[in-house]
Amino acid sequence: MIIIAGPCVIESRENVFTIAKSLSEFVKEPWIEFYFKASFDKANRTSIESYRGPGLEEGLKILQEVKKEFGYKILTDIHESYQAKPVSEVADVLQIPAFLCRQTDLLVAAAKTNAIINIKKGQFLAPEAMKHSVTKVLKTRGIDKEPNYEISKKAKVWLTERGSTFGYGNLVVDMRSFVIMKEVAPVIFDATHSVQMPASGSSSSGGDSRFVPYLAKGAAAVGVDGFFFETHFNPSIALSDGPNMIKLEQLKSLLPKLKAIAEIAN
Repeated sequence: MIIIAGPCVIESRENVFTIAKSLSEFVKEPWIEFYFKASFDKANRTSIESYRGPGLEEGLKILQEVKKEFGYKILTDIHESYQAKPVSEVADVLQIPAFLCRQTDLLVAAAKTNAIINIKKGQFLAPEAMKHSVTKVLKTRGIDKEPNYEISKKAKVWLTERGSTFGYGNLVVDMRSFVIMKEVAPVIFDATHSVQMPASGSSSSGGDSRFVPYLAKGAAAVGVDGFFFETHFNPSIALSDGPNMIKLEQLKSLLPKLKAIAEIAN
């Protein structure tokens, strides 16, 4: 089971290392393929005043230190094409943000690296439409075939579900999307962003993290390939996405339950 976990954004070297250290037990579990996640830049914050992160150079330096210290595989976002190459020298997975999932130049630049590409489904897109984003990566990597699960897995392309727009300032998760997207690529469920309440009338997005375990259990029953959790030792003071993050203790108690459900379902 793929598990992606870490803070939303690199708040400081100290905070990142505190969170990274607390996640070290997951690497020892033979049933977990673990990736540490933190963003060096959150380029799509609601307010121009919101904290974005330390930036490319400093952020990659910190992520490289985490990789060296803990032996973690690293996942982080890119927002612009020029970032793909330098970020791929540190990160094992380049994540394409949901709002940018159709950006051809960004997908092509990412595909030209050797990294795994994790494309988050846009909140505005039907799951069937993600086939076209996968195709852009496959063709760039020299695979001129209709995408399917096995081809995409071999080509190192993932898709991530993170909820769909439901009116203003709310998201819902359609469990059918896991089945539909898994026809073309391995599927990750972003359980924390899926409870987000984006730009709901204030200068930052809200959320309701109490629903994270329930949605994650549902996704495990459907049969996803892995999970994405943003986690923090104290979400109430997190500088980004605090309302939808879960505490480290919650994550540790939730993962064995997801494993048990997945084993029964599959």
